[in-house]
Amino acid sequence: MRTRVNLTALGLSAAVLAACVGLGKAPEKTSGADDYANYCAACHGASGKGDGEAAAGLAKKPADLSKLAARNNGAFPTTKVMAQIWGYAGKKGEGVMPDFAPLLEGDTVPYDGGDGIATPTPIRLVELAEYLKTLQVK
Repeated sequence: MRTRVNLTALGLSAAVLAACVGLGKAPEKTSGADDYANYCAACHGASGKGDGEAAAGLAKKPADLSKLAARNNGAFPTTKVMAQIWGYAGKKGEGVMPDFAPLLEGDTVPYDGGDGIATPTPIRLVELAEYLKTLQVK
């Protein structure tokens, strides 16, 4: 019995130690381009035109993200785009776009959406929106 208790304690200690070592790791460094490639391009395509590999299997074609500015009188609607990605656009749970909110947890940066109020916003969300700006067709 004593051996079983010692082995259990040893196993538990090893698990706790492994968790602590994992906590000491630096968080994975990503960019908006990385997140787009990993989470968006399968449906929206590398250029954002809605022609990703997974798009063919969807009932509704993914949005053409390369024309967001054009559809907004030439101004990229950053706050609106971030709201859609985050899930605050009122469509959370509807449609096929996944819920990205858990992915975006973590560090925040002050972001001014144009109203003069800097709001703490997930840095990965800002980086993703900034990357989407680079996909805009002129």
